[in-house]
Amino acid sequence: MPELPEVEALRDFLDEHLAGRVVERVWPAAVSVLKTYDPPLTALHGRTAGPTARHGKFLALSFGDLHLVTHLARAGWLRWQDTLPATPPRPGKGPLALRLALEGGGGFDLTEAGTQKRLAVYVVHDPAEVPGIARLGPDPLAEGFDRDAFAALLTGERRQIKGVLRDQSVIAGIGNAYSDEILHAARTSPFKLAAKLGEDEVTRLYEAVESTLAEAVERSRGVAAGRLKAEKKSGLRVHGRAGEACPVCGDTIREVSFADSALQYCPTCQTGGKPLADRRLSRLLK
Repeated sequence: MPELPEVEALRDFLDEHLAGRVVERVWPAAVSVLKTYDPPLTALHGRTAGPTARHGKFLALSFGDLHLVTHLARAGWLRWQDTLPATPPRPGKGPLALRLALEGGGGFDLTEAGTQKRLAVYVVHDPAEVPGIARLGPDPLAEGFDRDAFAALLTGERRQIKGVLRDQSVIAGIGNAYSDEILHAARTSPFKLAAKLGEDEVTRLYEAVESTLAEAVERSRGVAAGRLKAEKKSGLRVHGRAGEACPVCGDTIREVSFADSALQYCPTCQTGGKPLADRRLSRLLK
């Protein structure tokens, strides 16, 4: 899933490649992708693209007083093409969800792999009209998001810190991968209750949030849209690396599986050497 650093890199990429270009046509290729109908997609035809904004994991492309907002969900992506196919796309079961063609050639496709279609597109006058954006918590890289602001978000939170970090209504932009990376950098168990974190632990976690995201944004800066996924994977230290050696201590990275996701962590660095209970695996072994 594209998270804050990748979406920020896509924003930079679109500012460079899309801004100032005129929309020729927009085609929806998947029935499920469009979440609004007024204004219609055709209202974008002939409009000139302005700057792109990021709201958490949402991209908001501006066209005058209209915005094309998209959330790429778990398996979605934006694929820029200098030359688009000559024939218009046909609705079907393939990965193509939406195509935007520009006058003079080129444009981009929004695609989504897999069978669960969650990629969403909205055409609105104000990005705040999108329910997911209206519910977002503060951006962790925004000015004013300091240690005290972060600590206030954790006050009274009786949930595990892994879930709190991923909750977009608490903090915007952090998903499954970077929450694993942040917790590893902060030497914090993903199962620890947020409200039980001590002052030093809160400070370490805040610093890990800021440094992990800032470093990932810097690594992604200037990377072409088509290579951002590979760049993300190459920079991850624990997420997606179960069975490999921890780059800090050398212990074996372990995994806890859930119904539709998994987390990875280092026992030595994060849990005092104790493996976390993997309830899904335990049920399979009974």
